[in-house]
Amino acid sequence: MENEQTKKLVSYANGPSLEEINGTVTVPQSGNFWKNLIAFSGPGALVAVGYMDPGNWITSIGGGAKYGYLLMSVILVSSLIAMLLQYMAAKLGIVTHMDLAQATRKFTGRKLGIALWIVTELAIMATDIAEVIGGAIALNLLFDIPLLLGVVLTIFDVLLLLVLTRLGFRKIEAIVMTLILVILVVFLYEVIIAQPYMPDVLKGLIPQKQVLHHGELTMALGIVGATVMPHNLYLGSSISQSRKYNRNNEEQIANALRFSTWDSNIQLSAAFFVNCLLLILGSALFFGHGDELGTFSALYNALQDSSIAGAVASPVLSTLFAIALLASGQNSTITGTLTGQVVMEGFINMKIPTWARRVITRGLSVIPVLVCTIYFGANEQALDNLLIYSQVFLSLALPISMIPLVYFTSSEKIMGKRFKNNKLITGLGWICTIVLTILNIELIIETLTQFL
Repeated sequence: MENEQTKKLVSYANGPSLEEINGTVTVPQSGNFWKNLIAFSGPGALVAVGYMDPGNWITSIGGGAKYGYLLMSVILVSSLIAMLLQYMAAKLGIVTHMDLAQATRKFTGRKLGIALWIVTELAIMATDIAEVIGGAIALNLLFDIPLLLGVVLTIFDVLLLLVLTRLGFRKIEAIVMTLILVILVVFLYEVIIAQPYMPDVLKGLIPQKQVLHHGELTMALGIVGATVMPHNLYLGSSISQSRKYNRNNEEQIANALRFSTWDSNIQLSAAFFVNCLLLILGSALFFGHGDELGTFSALYNALQDSSIAGAVASPVLSTLFAIALLASGQNSTITGTLTGQVVMEGFINMKIPTWARRVITRGLSVIPVLVCTIYFGANEQALDNLLIYSQVFLSLALPISMIPLVYFTSSEKIMGKRFKNNKLITGLGWICTIVLTILNIELIIETLTQFL
């Protein structure tokens, strides 16, 4: 009896393993489109969370405040790239029964695999930095908790995650989708109140050369890094396997891929809509005040300042903004932990308790934020600058995840003749990888030139 109780406590502390998550949701055997879509809905929401986390907020709202609707096209292109990559990630998981980390370990050399693992872990840390900063600032805005204390408190969100993991994977998906809905409703309401000029909004969806100027390019790559996040490719390739069906039947595999793609594209379309709302809000209310609104607190205060936001300014808008920021940070915490588990188990086959993994990764991510907070005397501008550069780093790390993903899913040997990428998908994948890599190199050169 005592041993059984001990096992239960250990299981509770560890959280579910990836093997327990995969294949846990049964799908209907009928051919009904809507029943299948509902059954496969959920993983796309967990992936989409990474496309609307606090890192997106500062880059999208800041991009709108500084450059108007110019960077709308960057959000559109980023979202289309995200859809393409998540389709390939889901296909890799569904067809091979391996996530991207496991496939990388299997099909690359030991040294290269370790190097890719280190970069991926750094990308997860960069993502965590955004969550820490967003969460700490939201606590400060809502409850007047000092930033330094707020940063420390974010370490303990592991307790929230442990509770959620015991509810079951399907319930985690439902909670995440609810929080996404909260974020969507808040910003839709605020944009409707702002009354943007829609012809200019639509014009912003057309790419322009001005995006390649240094300031615009830095912000654009920050948006790309915050939107097409590398760790999401690992997460997507893992949780796409969470549905239960006959994995030896090609027709059922094809059906799973079809509805996983529907789920992913619907959820990523919602993320695209949220990011557009963020940029539209920044442009409609704050254009011309970009230099004054470089922090979440400044945005919070501006939403209730009629001299900046105009007649629509009110404390209600500010409070809704902070609530959505807190919801976004907690959402990202859930998916960040799952991704860390996927990456560590996949690359180096190391299995450690979920709580230990969360404390270690969150602790490492908190260190630079704490140092920055203490060194700059809890100056939020310094924290938001750190957040922006963490998003740029994610953009730099993205090709390192994209290259193996495109290569693996284009290989007939790995995917089989039926499920390998066709020439169009392969071509688009490599074009996206090459263009993004070139832009990143250009950004590095221009950034280094400024310091020399």
